[in-house]
Amino acid sequence: MSDVILPVATPSLPTNSVEATNVMIHYYRAEMTRMNAWRARLDLTSNWAITVVAGLLSVTLSNPSAHHGLTLFAMVIILLMLYVEARRYRFYDVYRMRVRQFERHYFGQFFQADPQGGPEPWLMMLAQDLRHPKFRITLALALRRRLRRNYVWMFLILLLAWFLKLASPDLQDGAPLDPSRSLQTIVDHAAIGPVPGWAVLAGVVAIYIGFAIACFRIKDRSADEVHV
Repeated sequence: MSDVILPVATPSLPTNSVEATNVMIHYYRAEMTRMNAWRARLDLTSNWAITVVAGLLSVTLSNPSAHHGLTLFAMVIILLMLYVEARRYRFYDVYRMRVRQFERHYFGQFFQADPQGGPEPWLMMLAQDLRHPKFRITLALALRRRLRRNYVWMFLILLLAWFLKLASPDLQDGAPLDPSRSLQTIVDHAAIGPVPGWAVLAGVVAIYIGFAIACFRIKDRSADEVHV
């Protein structure tokens, strides 16, 4: 007995303005839901990063025997969180753009007293993006945006705590209680295993110079927009 192959029903498209409006409404709700989901993922990553900073700082600064390398380890963890959040931000930016197209070109036109007529190229662009979705920003740009808006403050707090750990005799295990600690002593205490202190300091300074360049370089073309 041969298998019976049933014909595949082709979904019907809207045939009047009421059906078309219903399709637009449901599609807008779907895109808004996806945008909010990725927005929540961004907030979750930021919360993880803040928790890591608070936890490691409490251990490092409250325990005189804690090594200053814990602060550097926290910087590495936050850098990893920044990378994860930048990847999530690229997905969020795709759905944010689609929602903004509705808000700018559909609802914006609807609330105008004299809506402009004629063809709607933004619908063609949106249809093309649905057929062939792609990222609108690069990973480097996503990293810059998340660093500038959230993570730069965490890195600054960690840098301050690290210098406090190195420069404060009360916080460095085995260091004499001498307020006039020399710069050479601070550099020596920055050493991690076989890596000399000057190399560790140079590496940290180079990383933070890179952060500063990323934050204060020429703004991207959409940096002045309100990202909702």
